[in-house]
Amino acid sequence: MTDRAAARGRPRSDQARQAVLAAALELVERDGYTAVTMKGIAEAAGVGRATVYRWWPSTGAVLMEALNELSLRVATPEPTADPEADLLAFLTATFALNNGGPARPVLLGLVADGQKDPEVAARVAELISWRRGLLRERLARLEGDWNVPLELVVDMLFGTMWYRMIDLHGPVDATTARELCTAVAKLAKPD
Repeated sequence: MTDRAAARGRPRSDQARQAVLAAALELVERDGYTAVTMKGIAEAAGVGRATVYRWWPSTGAVLMEALNELSLRVATPEPTADPEADLLAFLTATFALNNGGPARPVLLGLVADGQKDPEVAARVAELISWRRGLLRERLARLEGDWNVPLELVVDMLFGTMWYRMIDLHGPVDATTARELCTAVAKLAKPD
């Protein structure tokens, strides 16, 4: 992801930056996505509003960066020598991230904002593309020839997550991850 703040003035204090990102996520969890403001983020982080505006153009930009960092930290397990376990770990971590806490409302809020702001839409697409690439890499490591196009498998896995996040008709959890891994095994025919 790009760092636009470096081009906007003084270098960031990493401590202040982390405080801003953490505050933004905490505010979403406490108050909801639409209630978060730059002023509120600055106050909760203990930094000046000018600092937040200097580093990010909008609350959406702050929340996008916070979500990117959260995804890297908690939902991007390192690959191992076991492709099946890696797929399960990746899906389980991704689903856990979006099952509780601030990630789901941030992601859905950013998608909604992207409907009226092309820059937000582009940043959301970049995040989704990055996550799809990570999933595709894990799927490509599985043995066998696919009975269906790999992109369709990616759509199936993430599509399940998105549909359940939006519709709330079923959980997005470790059980869902295991069930999807079982389905994926049936889509790849052995060599």
